[in-house]
Amino acid sequence: MAEQQDLFSEIMPPAQPRHVERMQQVQEELPAQLFLGTTSWSNEDWEGLIYPEGCAAADYIEHYAKVFRSVEIDSTWYRVPTPRAIDGWLRRTPPHFRFTAKIPRVISHEKMLVDCMEEMEEFLDAMAPLGERLGPLLMQFPYIARGQDAHENEYGSAFTERLAEFLPQLPTEFHFAVEVRNGSWLRAELLDLLREHGVALVLNNYYTMPGLAETLSRVDPVTADFLYVRFLGDRKKMDTYVEERIRNGEQERHWDRLVWDRAAETQQWARQVRELAEAAPERPVYVFFNNHYAGYAPGSLGLFAQAWKE
Repeated sequence: MAEQQDLFSEIMPPAQPRHVERMQQVQEELPAQLFLGTTSWSNEDWEGLIYPEGCAAADYIEHYAKVFRSVEIDSTWYRVPTPRAIDGWLRRTPPHFRFTAKIPRVISHEKMLVDCMEEMEEFLDAMAPLGERLGPLLMQFPYIARGQDAHENEYGSAFTERLAEFLPQLPTEFHFAVEVRNGSWLRAELLDLLREHGVALVLNNYYTMPGLAETLSRVDPVTADFLYVRFLGDRKKMDTYVEERIRNGEQERHWDRLVWDRAAETQQWARQVRELAEAAPERPVYVFFNNHYAGYAPGSLGLFAQAWKE
């Protein structure tokens, strides 16, 4: 327990290489079908922890892939990757490593699934060279506030209608996951639609969504032959809190330690996700953390991995 405390508490994690070795050890003891990672690998605050001190940003992915089995690519939300970038990702990561990626925001946020197949095909063509190394593609949709549209806030009817028109157009050789951020949308109409097309509902730990235990008590959230789980934080609250800690001299870098104690919550989710996974052991499980969840994504991931193992 002392060793776990050193690595995964709010205390500054030990420097490389022991930190990396312990992370590797914990994950090596987990099932091969469990792909753990973070939402992006580009973070200079992880130098001296996941990456060697002074590591060039271009080399981050190579060091990252020595520690984790998967990554969720955030940059694809802003732009379609170039063939050169895809080739570099393949060359610098091992064969067992899996990439997941967000679909571009022009599809999910700007065009809102309407008249966007040209953009979708461009994105899929770019990602296709990853081949078997490509995991699910994430369709992340925004929260709809009551002030925007009270009916849509509660029911998501317009969204579900657009999704029903969009999903049949997708090629079946790719895997897709859908994330919504209105908890009241988790209704039979949406879940049945996703299940019909083999698209996963993202199980997201997000402040506008119910906990996994509550979701499981209401619906069956498994809609595909894989699971996709995201641990997200309240970006505004966490940014404010970390900036205050830096002003007070409590830390120097933004994302190099756990600053909110969410261990019990993380452990509960790990147990519940493991139970879902054990119902179909051959089913891949993708789990991703961001820094805004508790302050240091690799530390949160380590707690999750430890809880899963125990």
